[in-house]
Amino acid sequence: YTQRKPQPPRPDWMLKLPFIRDDQLTRCMRLRFQSLQQKNMRPQDGEKLLRPNEHVYRVDFIRQHNLRFLHWDIQMERPGKVTVTGTSQHWTPDLTHLMNRQLLEPVGIFWKKPEAKDVECNEADAQEFGERIAELAQIRKVMYFLLAFTDGLEPAQLKGSIVFKA
Repeated sequence: YTQRKPQPPRPDWMLKLPFIRDDQLTRCMRLRFQSLQQKNMRPQDGEKLLRPNEHVYRVDFIRQHNLRFLHWDIQMERPGKVTVTGTSQHWTPDLTHLMNRQLLEPVGIFWKKPEAKDVECNEADAQEFGERIAELAQIRKVMYFLLAFTDGLEPAQLKGSIVFKA
């Protein structure tokens, strides 16, 4: 009879999932806006049209279950502000229109002041938003976000990820 050695506790794994800019989807949404303007038509009731400072991003969940939100990893090369809005939209090849009711709350607002090193945010909203994303990850492999850039910040100046304990 040999006694089995106790197994060391499994280390907690951190999963860092980056925001990926979806230029094709952003372009399609901008074309929808241009098409409505050219035809002098109104958007559908409740339809969300992309503003010039908004871009579509996605997060691919390489793992979907037992994720616990840890923190946001948002880096800005210059001062400015980004508002991250999650969507409950499942985009398909026919690109169903994004409706305002598919925009999730709360939103994540991140900013960097001039001369500051660190990016700041409203901690309570950012925490609640991250926890909501962890819940939604259980039912989807991809989640789409609208990122609105203001105060001089451009998409090329932002790197962002969501960090989970997996």
